[in-house]
Amino acid sequence: MLGRRSLLGGLAGVGAVGLTGSRVFDGSSALASPPAVNVAPADLDSLDLLKRMISYDTQNFGTGGKTRPFAEMLKGVWDAAGVSTEIIPTPQPDNVHLVARIKGTTSAAPVLILGHSDVVPVEKERWRTDPFVGTVRKGQIFGRGALDMKGMDAASVSALLRHIDEGGQFERDIIVLTDCDEEAGEYGSSWLAEQHWDKLDAGMVLTEGGWFLAQHDRTTPMLITVTRQDKVYFNLDLTARGVATHSSKPNPNAAIVKLSRAVDELAGWLAPIHLTPVTREYFAALARATHDRAFAKAIRMLLHARSHDTRERAARVVVARSDYPWLHSALLRTTTAFVIEDAGYKENVIPSTAHVRVNCRGIPGGQKPRAFLKQVRSQLAHRDVRVALARPEGTSEAEYLDQLDKSWATRPADLDTPLYRAIKKAAAATYPHAVFAPALFEAGTSLQPWREHHIPGYGVYPYVIDNDQLVAMHGNNEGIYVDALRKGTAFMYRMFDRFRV
Repeated sequence: MLGRRSLLGGLAGVGAVGLTGSRVFDGSSALASPPAVNVAPADLDSLDLLKRMISYDTQNFGTGGKTRPFAEMLKGVWDAAGVSTEIIPTPQPDNVHLVARIKGTTSAAPVLILGHSDVVPVEKERWRTDPFVGTVRKGQIFGRGALDMKGMDAASVSALLRHIDEGGQFERDIIVLTDCDEEAGEYGSSWLAEQHWDKLDAGMVLTEGGWFLAQHDRTTPMLITVTRQDKVYFNLDLTARGVATHSSKPNPNAAIVKLSRAVDELAGWLAPIHLTPVTREYFAALARATHDRAFAKAIRMLLHARSHDTRERAARVVVARSDYPWLHSALLRTTTAFVIEDAGYKENVIPSTAHVRVNCRGIPGGQKPRAFLKQVRSQLAHRDVRVALARPEGTSEAEYLDQLDKSWATRPADLDTPLYRAIKKAAAATYPHAVFAPALFEAGTSLQPWREHHIPGYGVYPYVIDNDQLVAMHGNNEGIYVDALRKGTAFMYRMFDRFRV
């Protein structure tokens, strides 16, 4: 049979189309090769493919995006490589899912690669480049979705196409699902799973998630992580009421003023730190990985703290010393982010009501959402504002808190799987001087349907980033390093190589 890939020249083989295509035989008889295919060189080049992906405007303003043109482009790429594909429409016009399936040689449970096609909206006037062009400038490619997550999509697809172009075969089916409505909407992966579970049933899933962090120089790989758990997503609504009156007669207890005071107080408050086995392992790895000795010392103090006060003091130093302060603060506690504010309707009227939506992310196994809600209510009890848990229509607060308890109790993905081992091996080969670790994802993914079926799901963004790039996620001037994308494509190639026969 075909032997394990010989990585001739190591990373020197990473060029315009990723790794060189050589494989070696182990001396035994080879399996019959599949029919020859002619994969376009541009499709093997993850940078070229990412540029095309970015050029499709798939903005999701909260009710889904127009993903059909993107899916049709990608379907053409797969079709040319001889891969079976299917576009699955949703009830929303031009909003579709794309499923590609590379047949394996056995009936072993498939690996599913999950990548979303929709992106969050842009403030185009605040970008230095056109967000839907994919502009390469000073070693980076900029565009909406470059990081989240068309870059991951491009690296995965190009890496798989390289294997196909070499005539490679996999021991099991590889399913690539390019889903819609990940950023918001009714017809995302959960809807698709309800309608077509037979097309998505797999043994392991990989999607967006784990960060590949750089040392202080912003480019040297430091910590390569794979996420095995997402934070718990929920929202609070703060509402203040006051007297509506003519704007010529301002008063200190107007609704907007009351709300502003409450927001200011909550913004200056931090929920307590909760370390779990997952986050402890992550921060221990970070301490080993960093070249900053003071940073490593602070992390170890945090991990060994025996009191709440000592833990909080150490955490302040950790966040202050970190090159990724917002990320590392988010991994320590339940977070609050003020995302939507509304009040007033006319400039000569002081409104009677003001409202702000607060997006919260809790740590599974840490502080329960119900405990956090109680704490926020206590914190703002002296403010004349109402704190409400935002919940689905027709669901009581008690019922929704019970649902959140179930999410909070979701166990992290098993690490004893072929996919996790493949990720770990690929990390060691591609980033030999970096530390590898499983981690918690500070955000959320589309993995819920597979988790409900007890199928392990993991996450990576397979390119080394700096903090500026991390902050630009869902912001302005989103981009990643071109060299990091190429190396990330090599990482994905090596990961898939673990499943070749």
